[in-house]
Amino acid sequence: MLDRELKKGSAELIVLSIVEARPRHGYEISKLIETRSDGRLKFNVASLYPLLYRLEERGWLHGRWVEKAGERRRRFYALTAEGRRILAQQRDTWKAFVHAMGLITGVDHA
Repeated sequence: MLDRELKKGSAELIVLSIVEARPRHGYEISKLIETRSDGRLKFNVASLYPLLYRLEERGWLHGRWVEKAGERRRRFYALTAEGRRILAQQRDTWKAFVHAMGLITGVDHA
């Protein structure tokens, strides 16, 4: 498991990246984070949903309720145009950070 502070500092980038391809609901977002990180990152409901609400308040995500017969309703989150702009900006910042850390620590980041 990776350090909690590292996860906290990159949570927005992680969530925006997960919903980039298509709208997803909270549980699916949580499971994809865990799967794509080979189990190294896990977001519990207590931290994920407040983050989703904040991203929606900022206008980076748009949430909508979807009801299907025989299932409980779920809120699906999609990236907005502003969210795409922020995601690109955060990716650039992350790449620069990883590169600088590689230079400092001598760890190959390729």
